[in-house]
This record gives sequence, C-alpha cells and structure tokens, in this order.
Amino acid sequence: MTEFFKQPLEAKKVYSMEPGNLEGYGQHFVVSENQKLDWADMFYIMLRPSDSRNLRFWPSNPPSFRDSIEMYSFEAAKLVSCLLRFVAMDMGVEPESLLQRFGGQPQSMRMTYYPPCKQAEKAVGLSPHTDATGLTLLLQANGVQGLQIRKDGKWVAINALDGAFIVNVGDILEILSNGRYKSIEHRAVVHPTMERMSAAVFHQPCKDATVGPLPELVKRDGEALYGLIGYMDFIARFFAAKLDGRDHLESLKS
Repeated sequence: MTEFFKQPLEAKKVYSMEPGNLEGYGQHFVVSENQKLDWADMFYIMLRPSDSRNLRFWPSNPPSFRDSIEMYSFEAAKLVSCLLRFVAMDMGVEPESLLQRFGGQPQSMRMTYYPPCKQAEKAVGLSPHTDATGLTLLLQANGVQGLQIRKDGKWVAINALDGAFIVNVGDILEILSNGRYKSIEHRAVVHPTMERMSAAVFHQPCKDATVGPLPELVKRDGEALYGLIGYMDFIARFFAAKLDGRDHLESLKS
C-alpha cells in the first residue's frame, strides 16, 4: 500500500474509478463540482468472493501487491468469521444463524493516504459516517493517529495499538442484532506535518440478502427496531445520503 501511494500521480491514475463504479483510485463521495472534498487519497477494491474482483484495478506494481492482498484478505476473513461467532454467542443465538447472512463472506478494502495539511483544523480527512457493513477491520499502517468516534455528542480520539486492528461495528450488525451492537459514527482528521495511512477491510452480507433483525432476537425482545430491507437497496440509500453520520440508519427504524 505504501509503495502504491508513493508512485507518481499518472501511475496511480491508471487505476482511476470509472463512472458508476466504486472500485479503483479516487474519491468515493463526489456528488458536485462545488463540494469540499475529503483531504485523502483513496483506493478501493473488491476482494471476496473472488469472482467479484475486477483485476483491472489490481496493480501489478508494486510486484508484491496482488499476493499480499490475497493473503491479507484470506486472514481477515478468518478473523471476522471468528468474531461473528463470538458476537452470536454473546447475543445468545446460534452462530450459523448470524454467519449465514454473510455467506461467501463478501469483502472489500479501502486503502487511504492522508497527506499532511498545514491548516489541519480546516480540513477533514474523512467525513463523519458509519460503515454500511457488518464488521470493519481497520489497520493503521503508520504511527500517526487520526481516527475519532462520536461518543456522547463529542468527538473522541482513538489511539490505535501498534500491530492491532480496530474493529468497527457497522450498520448491518446493528440491524441484525436488533440494536444490541451499535454502529459507530467516526471520522478521520489530518496532521499538519505528517502523513497517515490506513487500510479498512469491510465485511458485508450477501448481495441478495434481506437485512433485518434476527427473528430469534425479535421474539425475545417483543419488537423489531428495524424494518426489513434488501441489502442492495440499503447500499443505494447509504450512498444517496452522502455520509450523513447516523441519519440514514435512524431512518430505517420501525
């Protein structure tokens, strides 16, 4: 990832996003020529299932990129499967009841480079949002901190442990858990003199899945906090909301 972002702009633009496609190099949430863009350089690719990959966006330079990402994807999927089993046990449901919503383990990855910004207080690296996923594994690739979460109405800095993942609960897990696990609103800030890099691996439900609270939890709770929605419809609403914190998720409540 570091070697990819160090390349000249023209070399990176070979992998630029195409209209209507999130994969590739560039900004994800561009909806107007007049908007303020996040202070970040992004590169997004599909990882799993393997037939969802568009290898046009998988760089051959640096030479180690494809093999490294392949191994990383495999190990991340194993870890998330383990975490979801623990989550199911914590909620008192059969692990397979939760895991089947993630059949085939759909997975994507966003690598982000945040350049230094002399007026850091006037820029946002990544606008406030929640993740439209089940779980996100976030790796801070260098020692520069920048992640913040919203807690009790205030932004709180998260200091990543060296060599450890930050695990974010996403919207889908909040819905499946009937609100037991909360999707965390977060943002990235930038540093005035130092660059920052991170890699987020997103774990989603199946494309054709209908997302709603697990029936056994609804039975136990006596009500469903969220209505049913097709995952692709959910994604369309998520991107239409243009990173609006938790508002789009709150709109799905029954």
